Amino acid sequence: MKLIYNIAIHLASWSLNVLSLFNSKLKLGVLGRNETFDKLNNTILKTDKTLWFHCASLGEYEQGLPIFNQLRTAYPKHKIVLSFFSPSGYEIRKNAPFADVVVYLPLDTKENAKRFINLLNPELTVFVKYEIWPNYLNEVKAKGLKAILISAAFRLDQSFFKWYGSQTKKALFAFDHIFTQNEASKTLLKTIGYTNVTVSGDTRFDRVLNQLKTDNTLDFINEFKDNTLSVVVGSSWPEDDAILVDFINKYEEIPVKFIIAPHNIKPKQIDHLKSSLTKKTILFSEKENQNLNQFEVIIIDTIGLLSKIYSYADIAYVGGAMGTTGLHNILEPAVFGVPIIIGKNYSKFPEAFDMIANKGVISVTNNEELTITLNRFIKDDTYRKTIGNNNFKFVKQNEGAIDKVIKYLED
Repeated sequence: MKLIYNIAIHLASWSLNVLSLFNSKLKLGVLGRNETFDKLNNTILKTDKTLWFHCASLGEYEQGLPIFNQLRTAYPKHKIVLSFFSPSGYEIRKNAPFADVVVYLPLDTKENAKRFINLLNPELTVFVKYEIWPNYLNEVKAKGLKAILISAAFRLDQSFFKWYGSQTKKALFAFDHIFTQNEASKTLLKTIGYTNVTVSGDTRFDRVLNQLKTDNTLDFINEFKDNTLSVVVGSSWPEDDAILVDFINKYEEIPVKFIIAPHNIKPKQIDHLKSSLTKKTILFSEKENQNLNQFEVIIIDTIGLLSKIYSYADIAYVGGAMGTTGLHNILEPAVFGVPIIIGKNYSKFPEAFDMIANKGVISVTNNEELTITLNRFIKDDTYRKTIGNNNFKFVKQNEGAIDKVIKYLED
């Protein structure tokens, strides 16, 4: 299996190099990985003590951020290396303030892993969720270095629990400790003999609760909303837009403002979305010198504002689950006590199951169900506030993951 895995990684490297000629996102990753070792050599000295944090992409970064910030404070003299695999994480957080250097993780070949670990010699390695790279982790273990996995979420259909998953299964044992989001993940780990496990919960709960301590004021949203009931659509994809646009165009009852923050903000997609709306619509990039309160829809064609925008929501629709791209973070609006609507494909997101059971999130499968749900939220103030309050209480009940991880590291 080890030979097959290593051959597969080299084939993947070749494939990425070819495909990057036709895909701009893949090209960013390929070019970025080519620069990694030069960046590290220019930043890390042999005498430096280091910490290594690794995330697959932006979502894992958000989960790890509370821990990263705590460790930055606890180890002020260490150099911190933050690595990403995906361009969607690296390109947005390449200037992360707690890190001394942010890099793309080179592909998981034996050669890259040995060179990377020899260069860093990290005193502590922190991986997030289920980003497992066997050669890197085996190298960490071979050198007797400490590693932990945080906010881990496991499912029975993952390779760790299959007959063909010996390589990834072995890599899990490189972690000195694994902090899981739930008991089910802990139980699965026990089936393969891994017992250094703590059910800490999801660090994203702590992360979003910190949002309540920040200033979420956005003057342009205040002007646009103008004390009107608002629906915030966060991280929507075309499958989400298809049913939402239909609702928005047909809606003619109580005054409602719609704030749409698409996941993809490329001009072509933004133009298509705007042209499909029949209501008076403006883009964020067009807002200067406009009377924003005269518009019914605003499309946020920029990044980095959504977590603050959710604080203005009376109702939230979180995208990704109407198609197959993956549900986006429903905890961000939940912390503001907002009722949440999602699509139908959320099977890989345990928090969605929990929040649906807690009567704070409603899943819809089509236009008709969306219309019924939105209309009830819009017209029934008591129902809307009750559902939203269920979400806030759920987030509050699940805080504390950071404390469990930090306590383990201090002990």
